[in-house]
Amino acid sequence: MEKMEFKMLIDAPKERVWDVLWGDTTYRQWTAVFSPGSRADTDWEKGSKVLFLNDNNDGMVSMVAENIPNEYMAFIHHGVVKKGIEDTVSDEAREWTGATENYTLKTVGRQTELTVDGDIADEFKDYFMKTWPKAMEKVKQLAEVS
Repeated sequence: MEKMEFKMLIDAPKERVWDVLWGDTTYRQWTAVFSPGSRADTDWEKGSKVLFLNDNNDGMVSMVAENIPNEYMAFIHHGVVKKGIEDTVSDEAREWTGATENYTLKTVGRQTELTVDGDIADEFKDYFMKTWPKAMEKVKQLAEVS
C-alpha cells in the first residue's frame, strides 16, 4: 500500500464543505467522479459500518473510525463489496484491509483547506492519483455555489 495526500483551498466555510462532503445529494455528486451511482450506506456515526457502493452494488466495506463534525472524518477499510456481497477474506479484500481514508478541514483565512489522505492499494495508485484531484474539484464547485 502507498500513502496518498491531496489538498485544496475552497472559498467556503468549513461547515459548507462538510455538508458537501457528507450530505447524501452532494456526496453522490462528487463521488460520481469515481464511479457512476456512487453512494454511502451509513449513518456517519463513529464506529458505524459504511458501505461505499456504486450502481452495481460494488465497492468497499468500511468503518467510521472518527467523526468530528466540520473538522475530521476518518475511515478504516475492511474489504470489498461485489454485487452487494461483503468480502473481507479474499486476496482482493485483504489488499484493502486496514487501509485508511481521512478528511481534514482547516480554516485558512476566509477559505477552507481540505486535505484527503490515506492508503491506496498499489494496483489502484495511478487511477486514484488522477481521479482524486477531479473529485476534490467537484467538492470545491459544489461548496462554492451560493
